[in-house]
Amino acid sequence: MKAAPEAQKRLLDLAELDSVIDRLAHRRRTLPELAVIDERSKLHARLATQVIEAETESGDLAREQSKAESDVEAVRTRADRDQKRLDSGAVTSPRDLASLQSEIVSLHKRQGDLEEVVLEIMERREAADTKVTDLVTKRDEVRTELSAAEDRRDAAFGEIEKESAEAQGRRTGVAGEIPADLLKLYEKLREQYGVGAAMLHGGRCQGCKVALSIAEMNRIKAAPHDEVLRCEECRRILVRTAESGL
Repeated sequence: MKAAPEAQKRLLDLAELDSVIDRLAHRRRTLPELAVIDERSKLHARLATQVIEAETESGDLAREQSKAESDVEAVRTRADRDQKRLDSGAVTSPRDLASLQSEIVSLHKRQGDLEEVVLEIMERREAADTKVTDLVTKRDEVRTELSAAEDRRDAAFGEIEKESAEAQGRRTGVAGEIPADLLKLYEKLREQYGVGAAMLHGGRCQGCKVALSIAEMNRIKAAPHDEVLRCEECRRILVRTAESGL
């Protein structure tokens, strides 16, 4: 393949722009914020689930406490009613009096037992409510951290996209100055090797960093200036410049 030396040198400008574009793409993929967002998102999801579970537990305890308090009130009401019957003197039979007094004692004991149950439930509910509060606070803190990381990511993406668009614009201009057949070969090699062209500098290919043999250097020196050369080692287009040491 033949191409003007200046067209070949433009391949180096194109390769540099492609390197810039690749670095920007790599930077976009490896932003530290992405790892933070992933970790914070997973933690937020776990905390959100834990909040629901804790709220469910608290709600269950609230209903359990309400039922226990209702049981206490029912026993207290019955005991008060029996006490009033006893105090009214309406019950005169010794046997009935003894039975009523026994029932009142039993009801007071039952009331005491139920009140202990209420206190135990209240303690459990208080602990559950505290757990809900703590989890909600942590969940909201993580949400704030997640939002901040997302804002940083979006700002970085915006900057990267701006720089990438500028590089792409310059690349389009440079590519337009390169003959179609040479550009096609460059693009094919870039797809295969990541870099399509490299400069020959000081007897060494700057693509693979391999020093060329004396015989290869002599062959290159003898080649016409418009001949498109390839590195024997990495097969990239080898561009000759004033720094090539020829």
